[in-house]
Amino acid sequence: MAGLAESGSNPDVDLLFDINGLAKDAPHWFDRVMEYVGEYGVVLALVLLVVWCWWSVRRRGEEDAASSVAALVWAPLAAGIAVLVNVPIRGFVERPRPFLAHQGLEVLVSGKTDYSFVSDHATIVMALGVGLFVANRKFGLVGIGLALLGGFCRVYMGVHYPTDVVGGFALGTAVALLLSPLAMALLTPVMSAIERSPRGGWLIKARGASRAGEQKAVIPGARKEAAGAEERDLAA
Repeated sequence: MAGLAESGSNPDVDLLFDINGLAKDAPHWFDRVMEYVGEYGVVLALVLLVVWCWWSVRRRGEEDAASSVAALVWAPLAAGIAVLVNVPIRGFVERPRPFLAHQGLEVLVSGKTDYSFVSDHATIVMALGVGLFVANRKFGLVGIGLALLGGFCRVYMGVHYPTDVVGGFALGTAVALLLSPLAMALLTPVMSAIERSPRGGWLIKARGASRAGEQKAVIPGARKEAAGAEERDLAA
């Protein structure tokens, strides 16, 4: 209650105590689960989701496989770039962690000594989720949902203000979307070259999918040739 009293009418701090207060009432095992999910689980789940999407794309072996894989490669690159962009932002704002400014928080992870705004975790997970959405909407919606869960966990753990998380979401989304056209223009030719490579082509299309695609391309052509031959016979 002392923390709530100190928060005054600041909705950011009020919401922090409301969400973090759930950790005080929750069982110990649930707090440990939320700690793992917020610190490692969401990031790991998003990485596995990107790998799953890549496996699905290469197995189908569609014509736009190279551009789809390029978008998937962009997702982790966007997360890395967003974190680099966040470095000067955190140094400029210099916002201390909430548990250093407010008493009464249930802090689930100790040892956080860096600045709070913007949240690196929120930036990374949302950049991955939005980058995945650029590649595949179904997988992307799941990824964005996981990112929202990760942001909630950071506030629940008492290591970030809600606005730290919202700022991270905004930064990750901005980098993933605004730089996407440039990234796709650079990455798609590279993925197309890898697709044509006899050694690395399997990274873009599964071998069976490539053969199936070739058969589909040959059969329609054969029908056209046969139809043309029949027309010539009739004309004769």
